[in-house]
Amino acid sequence: MRFLPILAAASAWAQSAAPPADRPPPGGMAAALTQQRASIEQQRASIKKQAETVGVWLPPDDRDAAGAEPPCDPIEDRIVAPMIDGAAKTHAVRPELLRAVIEQESGYRSCAVSAKGAQGLMQLMPETIEQLGVKDAFDPKENIEAGARFLKQLLDKYKGDLAQALGAYNAGPEAVDQAGGIPPLPETQDYVKAILEKLGTQKP
Repeated sequence: MRFLPILAAASAWAQSAAPPADRPPPGGMAAALTQQRASIEQQRASIKKQAETVGVWLPPDDRDAAGAEPPCDPIEDRIVAPMIDGAAKTHAVRPELLRAVIEQESGYRSCAVSAKGAQGLMQLMPETIEQLGVKDAFDPKENIEAGARFLKQLLDKYKGDLAQALGAYNAGPEAVDQAGGIPPLPETQDYVKAILEKLGTQKP
């Protein structure tokens, strides 16, 4: 039957989340990820088109939903540590704060994209990317620099109140301003608590 190969392809498409085994070097990571994603999207489009032609139903593609593991390995500490230290020094925030945010946001995976569109190590939202003039949100150094700069802006806005700054980083300054503090959103409450626990009694 002619739709069996399509069903097999659809099954592989819906169930497989395994990325290629070899990884690009840090310098070419962003370009390689863009090329890989374009290739995957072409394959998805082709499978969808074939399925529509023969009337085969495909399950929804939910691999990019929140909680899905990004298709890249965490960046090694020896590579990311100098970027964190440099950004922390430039923007006058503790490197421990940047580390805690990166760990919570992306698990040190530079290719991470959330269901809401946040990108890279520090999960910058599209509006933040535009506001800060970020050219490549998947470039680890540029992402960390922008995330540190944004955190510093929030810390200044909330007069050094780390909890409110983290709440704004997660839910947006508007939500914090409207709530008069950390928004009563479970995700944001858990986010702030988790990072403060990572930092212990340290201040920004």
